[in-house]
Amino acid sequence: MGNLMGSWRYKEPSTVEECDSTWETDSESDEHQPGGEEEDSGISESMSPADAVRGAEQLDHGSPQFGDMMESSTRMKRSFYAAKDMYKYRHSYPNYKEPRRPNEYRNLRFYLNKIPLVPDGIYIEEILTKWRGDYEKLEHNHTYIQWLFPLREQGLNFYAQELTQDEIKEFQSTREAKRRFLLAYTIMLDFFGIKLLDKNGNVARAPNWQDRFHHLNESQHNYLRITRILKSLGELGFESFKQPLVRLLLEEALVEGTLPNMRHSALEYFVFTLRQHAQRRALLRFAQHHYHPPENFIWGPPKKKRILASGSTGTRVGKNEAVERSAGKARSPREGRNNLEREVEDMDERKSGERKTMKGSKVVREGRGRVDLEEYIETIPL
Repeated sequence: MGNLMGSWRYKEPSTVEECDSTWETDSESDEHQPGGEEEDSGISESMSPADAVRGAEQLDHGSPQFGDMMESSTRMKRSFYAAKDMYKYRHSYPNYKEPRRPNEYRNLRFYLNKIPLVPDGIYIEEILTKWRGDYEKLEHNHTYIQWLFPLREQGLNFYAQELTQDEIKEFQSTREAKRRFLLAYTIMLDFFGIKLLDKNGNVARAPNWQDRFHHLNESQHNYLRITRILKSLGELGFESFKQPLVRLLLEEALVEGTLPNMRHSALEYFVFTLRQHAQRRALLRFAQHHYHPPENFIWGPPKKKRILASGSTGTRVGKNEAVERSAGKARSPREGRNNLEREVEDMDERKSGERKTMKGSKVVREGRGRVDLEEYIETIPL
């Protein structure tokens, strides 16, 4: 009865604003849950796979022409489909019903090398040992990604089984599965031109970044793959790995100009896979600082939170409004540099440090083979 009453208590979000709580909490302390994660708010319905495919086809996420159309428009609007998709994910698929059939743990068994992926009949060990650097195979095979990065939602490979809560718990407690998952993650990062730096999930350009970034900029169906990878990282215990990857992709898209076609997908999807409000806000402030034309940036706080203090009217700006100003200005001259400037400088320092090759550091280096990579993964506490 309690579950039934709970389903009546909440309603399906009908606007982008109802789906996005990024700017609702205080910038310095998130109050919804410890760590700033969003709580389960009980969506009463879920999109069907057919609806999801149709929605994706209308976005630059699946349509190369859509991004150009959005950029040329002077009245850009956020996609409700994208906002709703990310809302469901961040809230752990409220009202999701577990399958009635016995849980076969097929995703976990695949990662334990006990069953092959379907329909190709390939085992995980073959992928980990033979697919790294085979960019043609990674690009043109469209059945493996749902098995390597499982989710609690149906993908385009209907042979792949959706994750369940019980399987997620079992996966997260199985060291061998998590070790292989990280290796699969490094293979996809290499495919994108990125390398994993440390056990915290920090990433940087790989030696092959120029060629791979050029490919990634033109091959936009890979943006769907990146969204899936980010979601799967969060589901299987690697939430902290998401922010460094999204930050790097935003930097390349908005600052370096190496991935200009990615910027809309990064802002509509990648940022909003992060469950912590504060992390999303920091990324969006960074993006707003570098977005051109600035008037087309539509992911900032709502207008009602951009009201500045007026000396003539005596209006007092609260803590939330002061820290969430779209211009990123400090609250008083005493504060010196504002938060945004510090973020940008910290990013520059981090970027400079990441690009240096330091002898003796335990990072994924240029030219390291699979044996060394496995040894590196072994050093990561799982």
